[in-house]
Amino acid sequence: MYAEEVATMAGRIRDEDVALVRERTSIAEVISDTVTLRSAGGGNLKGLCPFHDEKSPSFNVSPARNVFYCFGCGVGGDAIKFLMDAEHLSFIDSVERLAARAGIQLRYVESDHTTPRARPQQGQRQRLVAAHAAAVEFYRAQLTTAGARPAREFLAQRGFDRAAAERYGCGFAPDGWDLLTKHLRQQGFTHDELVTAGLSRPARSGSLIDRFRRRLLWPIRDLTGDVIGFGARKLFDDDDGPKYLNTPETPIYKKSHVLYGIDQAKREIAKQGKVVVVEGYTDVMACHLAGVPTAVATCGTAFGADHIGVLRRLLMDTDAVAGEIIFTFDGDAAGQKAALRAFDDDQRFVGRTFIAVSPDNMDPCELRLAKGDLAVRDLVARREPLVDFALRHVISRHDLDTVDGRVEAMRRAAPLVAKIKDREKRPEYVRKLAGDLGMEIEPVQRAVLAAGNAPPSGRGAEATSRPARAEPVVDSPQAMVEREALKLALQEPVLAGPMFDAVEAPDYRHPVHVVVREAIAAAGGAAAAAGGAVWIESVRDACADLAARALVGELAVEPLRIDGEPDPRYVSITMARVQWGSVTSRIKDLKSRIQRINPVNNKDEYFAAFGELLSLEQHARALREQAAGGL
Repeated sequence: MYAEEVATMAGRIRDEDVALVRERTSIAEVISDTVTLRSAGGGNLKGLCPFHDEKSPSFNVSPARNVFYCFGCGVGGDAIKFLMDAEHLSFIDSVERLAARAGIQLRYVESDHTTPRARPQQGQRQRLVAAHAAAVEFYRAQLTTAGARPAREFLAQRGFDRAAAERYGCGFAPDGWDLLTKHLRQQGFTHDELVTAGLSRPARSGSLIDRFRRRLLWPIRDLTGDVIGFGARKLFDDDDGPKYLNTPETPIYKKSHVLYGIDQAKREIAKQGKVVVVEGYTDVMACHLAGVPTAVATCGTAFGADHIGVLRRLLMDTDAVAGEIIFTFDGDAAGQKAALRAFDDDQRFVGRTFIAVSPDNMDPCELRLAKGDLAVRDLVARREPLVDFALRHVISRHDLDTVDGRVEAMRRAAPLVAKIKDREKRPEYVRKLAGDLGMEIEPVQRAVLAAGNAPPSGRGAEATSRPARAEPVVDSPQAMVEREALKLALQEPVLAGPMFDAVEAPDYRHPVHVVVREAIAAAGGAAAAAGGAVWIESVRDACADLAARALVGELAVEPLRIDGEPDPRYVSITMARVQWGSVTSRIKDLKSRIQRINPVNNKDEYFAAFGELLSLEQHARALREQAAGGL
């Protein structure tokens, strides 16, 4: 649990510094590195949740309070929690990363929380990223040496000048067994750090040697721009290694999540609602330089589900805002096979998928070199729907001059038509398929219907397997007003504090609301709070159970039920209604009790209860007047 991890780890960083990081961090900026956010009204933002698959945005961010919450999966918290969950960082790694971003110098203490340390021990991720940053500078400097001439010629032959090489951080791994390793060891990086980072590897002798030698290198960056790995291209005929060699899996480099060029392309992807998926590093460079700034490529692995998740969040790929995903593949057999694999993943996107294949079977880098920048832009502009390409490919494998060939082609093509997301387009594709096959429409229609009724299987069914709960469930008017009161305390403690604190936990009827109200009191009360992420996290940490902890995150971003800004009158009305619900419930219970009392045998009890009833009814009338005006 987050609260427990904070309690364990926060002792290494002074509590006031952790609070300062929370206050000075813009959670919207942090989350926007990985998720495209749009207005949700009331000052909040929304996007696709990075923690579960969804087709409609249920992930909410409150910039005013520096917190987030997903109404679909229930994950929420501050910027520190977001980094911990989204990038699998430790608490200390997350705090250090945000502190560096905000320009905050952290102060550390020993486990007894009393003795300051002069030099902190950085978190693992920060150390690995620092090692990669130093490696980038080393490799870039090597690119200008005499031994790197083949690397410079490789780039020049593909149309990339010195400025392009510098823009993408290209470098050269020199002809030496441990030059980088020695360089990084001199900078203070340890044996274990270099091995863990994938920059060095143990030799048979037990010493460390460089992972890359005599190769052209591209630094691979994550969404935030941190270098997390390298891609290395073979240059020499006597190099018996693979053509391309990538950093192995490390704590910071997960090839199934990484897209080359994403750091430079992400803003244009979000702006244009379009992404172009190419096959290699030089293709990304060529596209960007030719005026297609939305190009990205996978790094040593096939395009898959995790890559799709990254792109969907950047595209804001929803029913309301459907993006375009354009795949470019070579026209050869391998390229066609890759295109068909991409169509298998089509169901994971809400937006439209396309394919762009050069007439001359050239990749974007070759096309730019042969025909110029305009030809690359035209390649993307001439894209065709991926389903059209897939159908044409399937049909072309059968002899349509024979009955058997036409029937088999229909059987193979029908499932593709049945997969088309836009149901209104399916009848048109049925007619088109029938025409292409030279068959009557009825048998083709039956085949598509039968394919569509088959039990879902494979990866295409996974994306819709989890429905998102987009709206909070409120089970009664009293629960609704209690919820509003708690939102005021969490979101507007300076305004609501004194009036909120005056109404204590027994006035709340919903059991989880009672726990949250008690947690607010345990955190010091709303009147003493300054608001923001620090306040919300302190309340969350004080919650006695998981349901209440999740509810705090939910209420921190849920809009108030008022147009415009809340004022003291609105707070007064809300708190009066919380009390009125409690008082009327007590009146009902008291009336029931009075009916059960024998006024002859229990005169004192009867009149005491009757007096309490009169007092409560008078209090209820006052609360009703105070609550007049409506939510």
